[in-house]
Amino acid sequence: MKNNYRHIFSPLTVRNMTLKNRIVMMPMGTNYGEQSGEMSFLHINYYEQRAKGGVGLIIMENASVDSPLGSNGTTQLRIDHDNYIPRLFKCCENLHKYGACVAIQINHAGASAVSARTNMQPVSASDIPSKEGGEIPRPLEKEEILRIVRKYGEAAKRAQTAGFDAVEIHAGHSYLISQFLSPLTNNCTDEFGGSLENRTRFCRMVVDEVRRQVGPGFPILLRLSTDELMEGGNTLEDTLKYLEYLQDEVDIFNVSCGLNGSIQYQIDANYFEDGWRAYMAKAVKEKFHKPCITMGNIRDPEVAEKILADGDADLIGMGRGLIADPEWVNKTAEGREEDIRKCISCNIGCAGNRIGFNRPIRCTVNPSVLEGDVYKERKVTKNCNVVVVGGGTAGLEAACTAAEVGCTTFLLEKEESLGGLASQISKIPAKGRLGDFPAYLMHRVSRLHNLYILTGTEGKEDVIRRFHPDIVAVAAGSVPLLPPIKGLREQIDREGGKVYSILGMIRHIKDFPESLEGKKIAVVGGGAVGLDVVEFFAPRKADISIIEMMDQIGRDLDPVTKNDTKTMMKKYHVTQQTGTALQEVRASSFLLKNAGGEFELPFDYGFVCLGMRANGRLFETLSEGFASDPVEVVNIGDSKRARRMIDGTFEGRNIVNVLEQKGFF
Repeated sequence: MKNNYRHIFSPLTVRNMTLKNRIVMMPMGTNYGEQSGEMSFLHINYYEQRAKGGVGLIIMENASVDSPLGSNGTTQLRIDHDNYIPRLFKCCENLHKYGACVAIQINHAGASAVSARTNMQPVSASDIPSKEGGEIPRPLEKEEILRIVRKYGEAAKRAQTAGFDAVEIHAGHSYLISQFLSPLTNNCTDEFGGSLENRTRFCRMVVDEVRRQVGPGFPILLRLSTDELMEGGNTLEDTLKYLEYLQDEVDIFNVSCGLNGSIQYQIDANYFEDGWRAYMAKAVKEKFHKPCITMGNIRDPEVAEKILADGDADLIGMGRGLIADPEWVNKTAEGREEDIRKCISCNIGCAGNRIGFNRPIRCTVNPSVLEGDVYKERKVTKNCNVVVVGGGTAGLEAACTAAEVGCTTFLLEKEESLGGLASQISKIPAKGRLGDFPAYLMHRVSRLHNLYILTGTEGKEDVIRRFHPDIVAVAAGSVPLLPPIKGLREQIDREGGKVYSILGMIRHIKDFPESLEGKKIAVVGGGAVGLDVVEFFAPRKADISIIEMMDQIGRDLDPVTKNDTKTMMKKYHVTQQTGTALQEVRASSFLLKNAGGEFELPFDYGFVCLGMRANGRLFETLSEGFASDPVEVVNIGDSKRARRMIDGTFEGRNIVNVLEQKGFF
């Protein structure tokens, strides 16, 4: 173990629980559970990978104490009946084998439940939705409140019986207890509303009932939205006051933040620095002198160590970072920091899949979330030469994977550097975290002696034939989409001109003034790329307009990014014009058309961000060229179809299946 991480790897005892280190896996919904609310064995395997990876405490995702009324997902775990104990016990048993302690988060969704899934009107402290446009809940009667309190206690007792080492009560993130605590969702006039003491009453009753059921030796954690980060919501100072009514029986505070309406703080947007929330945990710890968990984009072991060494928190919470790399703890302990596959906080495979589409979680940088890197245990049984054309993230993943299973692998990249579009986009300051993935892949490359990199080399047929390929993977990427719009090709990225593509903007990113007050910026295209441009320029006080042909800007964004974008555009007064199409590109204006007719929009800087298109002709050419040879040509990533990076990563790893189908295993 590296001595410079002694705080991370120091044990901590809380009541009858002793943690071997200070890294805590945060509770995150997965959609891996059974429809019945029982744990699936896929689910158990997912948690087992993280226990095997060295985590000190795993807090299992929230389990419903009262279904269907309190359910917040179609496959959410349940703990409201003894039927669920056996599978939970099996999970605890498996995780304990690796020295991990295990807690489970117990929860009632309240107004965050969805009637289409529960067939019941949601309930809450009041008749106020948990988010803008959400369902109107029914206020709970006192008898119902008392029944739910008992449900929490019974759930905690089941957790204890199932072998958990602790239980966490979820009192944040716009779920039921949070709805009582927050002045934004509690307008009760009885003993459960009004004053801080009254708004904490329900939470205090839950904590007391849980303690009564589990006894004095069993640790209780409380997860909080310590700062709700919404106008009129609880601030950090408010929370420090109301915790005076709650803290007696709480052993560990899990110091989170944000509500449904500020989800970009709850599930951190990618531009937040590592450990940005630590000040909140520090404030709670200093006042109540109890162990506190902090989290917030913590990817770098040195940041985690410093937070602990400075006394800002006692435990480091990691959620998405452990989805990305279950071995984060072991790699840190062994001094293999460069081997860590850092989460890039894109929120696509995790929050985007689960919250946005009700899918099971996946990960942009880790195509093996459930099973771990088991593919490395396989080795080809006969010689196999693999040629990968294109050194972006899809190509790098394919090349590394092929080499790791024993193929002699050649990667050809026509540019002089690797990383592709991800490396380019990461040059935008707010997107810097995106560069961690190509950096990780290039580190993998450096460790593989059977992987040969040829930059400045085009993937032409005659060049590829020199390597006697058995498999050719085309990962030629994508280029900006330039439809046949008058003036577009003539004006875009012209030296000395005012019209840029996203790549043109990046090439000139250091040339734009820090202050653009009084300047007009027009962005055509309301997808992720156009919004990246808006995000870059908005703080520079420019007068910005974004134009989108469809009826909605950012329609395909994940929920975290979508909410963050909405907040950003409101803050900087960005003009949004939907249902508006680009007709002509001029030197310093766009000709646009909407339902009201044509109009001209002048600008000092104009950006055309109409998406990307596959650079796919190479695949067709090579497929034809190798048609009479025993060579398998596959198309992966954006070269197949311009999509998100997550798709390319999965297709890169899928080279293993191509090898299997061709009989190399």
